[in-house]
Order: sequence, then C-alpha cells, then structure tokens
Amino acid sequence: MPAPTVRFTDERLANGLRLIVAPDPLAPIVAVDVWYAVGSKNEVPGKTGFAHLFEHVMFQGSAHVGKTEHMALVQAAGGSLNGTTWLDRTNYFETVPSHQLELALWLEADRMATLLDALNQENLDNQRDVVKNEKRSSYDNRPYGLWFHKLQAHLFPPEHPYHHPTIGSMEDLDAASLEDVSAFFRTYYAPNNAVLTIAGDVDPAAARAAVERYFGQIPAAPEIPRPASLSVPASLGGERREVVEDRVPLSRHYFGFRAPVFGDPRLDALEMGVQILAGGKGSRLHKRLVRQEKLAQDVALFALGFVGGASICAGQATVRPGMDGEAVERVFEEELAKLGREPVTDDELERARALIETMELEALQRVDERADRLSMYATLLDDPDMINCQLARYLAVTPEAIREVAADVFRPDNRVVITYLPVPGMTDEAEDEEGAA
Repeated sequence: MPAPTVRFTDERLANGLRLIVAPDPLAPIVAVDVWYAVGSKNEVPGKTGFAHLFEHVMFQGSAHVGKTEHMALVQAAGGSLNGTTWLDRTNYFETVPSHQLELALWLEADRMATLLDALNQENLDNQRDVVKNEKRSSYDNRPYGLWFHKLQAHLFPPEHPYHHPTIGSMEDLDAASLEDVSAFFRTYYAPNNAVLTIAGDVDPAAARAAVERYFGQIPAAPEIPRPASLSVPASLGGERREVVEDRVPLSRHYFGFRAPVFGDPRLDALEMGVQILAGGKGSRLHKRLVRQEKLAQDVALFALGFVGGASICAGQATVRPGMDGEAVERVFEEELAKLGREPVTDDELERARALIETMELEALQRVDERADRLSMYATLLDDPDMINCQLARYLAVTPEAIREVAADVFRPDNRVVITYLPVPGMTDEAEDEEGAA
C-alpha cells in the first residue's frame, strides 16, 4: 500500500515570509505552525539562552495582545498551543477549530510585528526568572539532568555554535539587558527568516488572502546573520570520558557519537540501525543487556539530526543494582561495534522498517504533525516535499548501508562516555528500594 501524499502549496510573500498550505478537510481543525530559523546556534559567547528565553517572552503579549492573553484566546476558542526551541530553530504553533484560523494568524502576526512594543524590563525579569527556575528544576537539580549538556560540550569544541546548551548559562541570563534581548528579536524574528505552515481544513485561497492581510505589511529584516562556522571533522579523533559522582539512584552510562547531518541518507541508515539496536524489547541491546544477561535496568539509543557539521547519536544504559558497570559498558559497545562489522539480518531489517513505517504514518495522520514537518523540511533543508519522500528513503535502506554508517559512527575514536556514579550511600538506598519492590 503506497504512503499517502501530502498536497501543499509553497510560495513567498513579498516580505520574504514562506507560506505553505496543506489542505485536508477530513476534520474541522487547522494547525498553524511558525518556524523561525534561529536557535541556540545563532547565539554568541556571553549571550547564550536568548532563543529559549524568547520561547517564553513570546507569550507575554504584543501591541494588541495583553500579557498571557495569546494563550487565553486560543484556549477559549477550543484550541491548543505551545512553542519549542532547539539548536537550529524556534517554533510556535496552534491547533484550532478551522473557523478560528484567522484568530491564530492574527496572534502570530501581531507578535512577529509588535512584540517589542510589550517587552519591558518587568516582563524580561519575570521570564528570565522563569527560565532560571526551569534550568534548576529540569537540569541542574535533576538526577542525570546535565548529561546531554556534557555530551554537547565533548562532541563540539568551545568555539562551535553547538557547544553550549539551548537553555544557556545562568551568568548569561543574568547579564542579558533589555537592549540585548530586543536586538536579538529585531535580528531574527522577521518574515524573511520564518516559515508559516497551515495544515488542515482550510481553503488555500482564503488562507493566502488572510496571511497577506495579517503578515504582508511586516517589514523584512535587512540582513539575517549567518552563525559561525558549523564545520567539524566527521570523527572526534579520540575517545573522551567523564565520570560524574552525583545524587543519582543507580549508575548509568551515557554514550555519544558524531553522526551524519540531517538530510544525509547515511543518517537514514543510522536511524534504521538504531531501531535494530534499541527499538523496543525485541532489539539487540534490550535482549542482551536487560533480558538475557540482566546487567541493565534499561537501554536507549537515538539519533538527533542537526544541519551543521554533525548530528548526534546518543545512548544510555542504567546499571542494575549489584551488577558491574564496566560489563554493561562493554556489552553496549560490543553490540554497536558488531553492527559495523556484520550486515543485519532480513528479519531485523523488516522489523525496523515496520517500526519506522508505523511511526511515520501515525505522525502524518495528525494535522499538527504535518504542519510541523512541512515547516521543518522547508526551514532546515529548503525542501518541504521531503514530507513525501522520507518514508521511502527509510524503506530503501540496505543492510550494507547500515553496516557502513555504523562502522563510521560507532568508532572508539568517535566516542564520548559519561558515567554517572551514585555518591556514597545512594547505591544502598537504591538496592533497598529494589528489594522492597
């Protein structure tokens, strides 16, 4: 059965805003998704965390929308909304009943055009404190919470735009002035640095007219600065290790590797290999570490695609109480190395294909996911039609392609290992809890 084709239009307004409309009358809802081509990679030393800070500030009002009113209006209309920030982009999105499309468009246009009219020192201080509390609760004071930040720092050198975490540092957040933050917004939050996707129960001509009405008069930014060089060698050039003693319940080993960039067919092959290694209870790592040798509580492995220089493939294994952490690490690395030596079996490949096909098809059934993927492919690859090609690319991956990329990526000289160890006393507590369970 062929995969469904997502029909869409793709054009640019005179001010540079890229507009994608994907009609689907199946249900009376519509998704509005705005991707800005700005993320933490666009920040400069001493001014980190600005992209993520705006994820919060963008809900604090604009010239014609009061503080937190954006959220209240969408929810009162029966919709949902949110925003996220990452290394390569920032996005904001609403899903609303289709007759409320113009509300969502007006809200997004108003904050794109006039956010700075409502940004004042009080709002900045308030949201800065919110972000700092988020950093404390989600990273600094959470067990294992800093593992990915540590991994980034090892995989990318200090001068690389991917070296620092998206949430930024406490020092930079404290030092951010109102003018610093305003300048960042004026530079990047402009129509010629954005993709607006509308998907769902929508008439394309009416949507196009509404977008022109609300966004058409917003001026383009004069120049969008490019981030510093994103180029890095494909391999780290040597293994890197870090041991962290922390208040964690169990020892855990994290693994990280530089991987092919987003859009590279080799990343497709790596993602297929990741499914074979850690895609559920039938995967190689779960069978060996969790079920057969009972060395680990859990295992995971995943690839995160970035557009600059290299992506990240990362994994973890939590050591079962009383088991040897070195044995867990050895088995984990053995299985990764084996994937680079021997082609996978036909059964393993068919299972991986089925898992990925199910995930892809389930995602494309939702209008919000369709809108998000169209914006993603347009922003990161300048090719929204990848939404119709990506599944076929996955299904075309061969055992030899998986073996080749695994051999290139899972090399000892391309490996970061971060080992979390419980501080004295924590292991005994964890074993007591395991026994009680």
